[in-house]
Amino acid sequence: MIVAGKAFGQQPKFTASVDKNTMATGEEFVVTFTINTNGEQFNPPDFRGFEVEGNSSQSSESIGSTTSVSISYQVQLLAVKEGDFTIGSASIIANGHRLITSPIKIKVIKGRAVPQNTQPQSSAPDNGIQHASATDLSKLLFIKAIVDKTNVYLGQQINVTYRLYTRVNIEQNQAASTPELNGFWSEDIKQQGGQVPMHIEVYKGTRYEVADLKKTILFPERSGDLTVDPLAMTFIISVPVQSSDPLAQFFQDTKQEKYEAKSTPVTIHVKPLPDAGKPASFTGAVGSFNMESSIDKTELKANDALNYKVKVTGSGNIKLLKTLSTNFPADFEKYDPKTTDTVTENENGVSGSRFYNYLLIPRHQGEFNIDPLNFSYFNPATNRYVIVTAKGFHIKVDKGPNESNVTAFSDAEKQDIKMLSKDIRYIKTTDNNLAKNGDTFFGSIGYWLLLLVGPALCYGAYVYRNKLIEQNSDLVKVKSRKAGKIAAKHLTNAQAQLSAGNVSEFYENVFTGLYGYLSDKLNIQYADLNKETIESSLKDKKVSGSLISRLLETLDLCEMARYAPVKHISQQEVFEKAKGIINDIENEI
Repeated sequence: MIVAGKAFGQQPKFTASVDKNTMATGEEFVVTFTINTNGEQFNPPDFRGFEVEGNSSQSSESIGSTTSVSISYQVQLLAVKEGDFTIGSASIIANGHRLITSPIKIKVIKGRAVPQNTQPQSSAPDNGIQHASATDLSKLLFIKAIVDKTNVYLGQQINVTYRLYTRVNIEQNQAASTPELNGFWSEDIKQQGGQVPMHIEVYKGTRYEVADLKKTILFPERSGDLTVDPLAMTFIISVPVQSSDPLAQFFQDTKQEKYEAKSTPVTIHVKPLPDAGKPASFTGAVGSFNMESSIDKTELKANDALNYKVKVTGSGNIKLLKTLSTNFPADFEKYDPKTTDTVTENENGVSGSRFYNYLLIPRHQGEFNIDPLNFSYFNPATNRYVIVTAKGFHIKVDKGPNESNVTAFSDAEKQDIKMLSKDIRYIKTTDNNLAKNGDTFFGSIGYWLLLLVGPALCYGAYVYRNKLIEQNSDLVKVKSRKAGKIAAKHLTNAQAQLSAGNVSEFYENVFTGLYGYLSDKLNIQYADLNKETIESSLKDKKVSGSLISRLLETLDLCEMARYAPVKHISQQEVFEKAKGIINDIENEI
C-alpha cells in the first residue's frame, strides 16, 4: 500500500534536452525526450532545418523504498545549414493529462558543407535507418581498405587494414569474397584471441562503431601500379519498421534486412629499385637488417664436418630472402644451407631473424681462411643500399684418414652427404669368379622340377583333405574307430591303480574301460548296455562265441570284484585278459 501510494502521488514530468546547443554544420547532436511515468499518444516536434540521422528509445524502472519509472526517446539530428533554430514542443498524454515540453534554442555556425536533402521534412521524426536503407544504406554501413602508404619501392612493406564502419545493429555477417592480392606476397596478422574488438571513431564528423576485420602485410613483387583488391561481406542488419503512428515510432519494432558491403579498391604505385649504387651482393632484401656469423670449430681433421652459421636480423621482407652469396675455400665441400625463420607479424610489420646453417667438409689438410661475408639490402627510409659484413674465420685442418682418395668439389650444390671414396671404384685386375653366360640355375632341370613340386603338393593336400572329410562324415564309424584309443586310456588308469595297490579302483577302471569301448564300438548308449545287448550285438557282427564268453566272464569278474575279493585270478591276469579281449574284437570287427 505504501509503494502504491507513493507511485500514485508521483507527479508526471515530461522534458526535452539536447547534448549541445551550439554546433557547426556537418556535426551531429542528440535530442532526448524523457517522461517519468508511462505515457501514450506521443507527438514529436517539427525538426525542420535538420536531417534526422536515427532514433532510439529506452526505459527503466526501479522498485524499492521508492518506485520510479523513466522512459526516454532520443533523436539524432545533423546540422545542415547555419542559423538560429528552435526545436518546438513535443506532447504526450500521461495519467489523463497532456504534457508539453519547452522549446529548445539551437545555434548552428559555419562548418563543413553538407548536401541538403531535397525531400520535405515530416513533422514526425523520420526513421533514419529505414530511410537510409531505401536510399543510401552505404552511409550507415561500409568497409574501407586503409593502407599506410600508396607509393613504395619494389619489395617494400605495406600494411593494409580492412575496417568496418557501422551505425546499425549487425545480427550476422559472413565473408562474400576475400582479396586475391595479385602481385603481392601477403601475410595476415592474426587477431589476438580470435576476437574483433569494437571501438568508437568519428569519421567525417559522424560517430561510428568501428572494427578492424582483417589486417594484412603486403610486399609488392613487381613494379608498376598494383591494386589492393576489395573485401566484400554480407551482413544481416536490424532496422526499425516504419510506421505512421507516432506511438509505434516511439516503441519501434525491427525487422532484418540483408546488405552487402564492399571496400573500394586501392591502387599502389610500386617503383623499381634504383640501379645506381646497387652492390654485387644484392639479392632483393628490402628493409633494415643486421648480420652476424659463427663457426663451431676452428681446428679439425680432413673429411670432418664443420658448421658455419649466419644470422640475419631485422624488419622487412625477411621471409623472401634468398641464399647468401658465399665464397668458401676450394678444398671445402659445401652443401645447401638449412634455413630456419623466427619471425613475428604485427601492426608494425614483419620482423625477426633468419638462420643459415652451412655444412662444410674440408678434404685436405692445411691452413684455410673463410672470407668475411657481405650482405646488402635496400633501405626505403633512406633510399640507399646498405652493406653489412660478417666476420671471417681462420681454419686449421689436420690430416685425416683416406685423405688421398678424396677429391673436393666446392662449387657443387648437393642435397645429401656421400662417401666420396666410394663414388668411383678402381678397375678390378684379379679373377673374381665371374660366371659364364648361361651357366645359371634358371632354366635347368632342377629349376623345372622345383616348379612342379608346388602344384604336386597342392594336389596331394587336396586329396588328403577330401579323404578326411569323407572319413569324418559318418559319426558312428568315427566313434567305432576311436573306441580302442578311449579304452586304452581307461586301461592305463587301471594299470596305475594296480601299481598303487588300489584293487577296487583297478576293477572299476577295467569295467568302465570295457563298457565304454563296447558302447562306442557297437554304437549303443552306455545306459542301454547289458549282457544281453552286448552278446546280441557281437553275434550280429560275427564275433566268435569263445571271444564273447571270455568278454562276459571278465565283465562278471570285474563286477563281482568290486564287492568281494577274488582269489582264483590275479589282478595282472585280469588286466592282460581285458587288453587281449579288446585287441581280439578289433581284429574280428
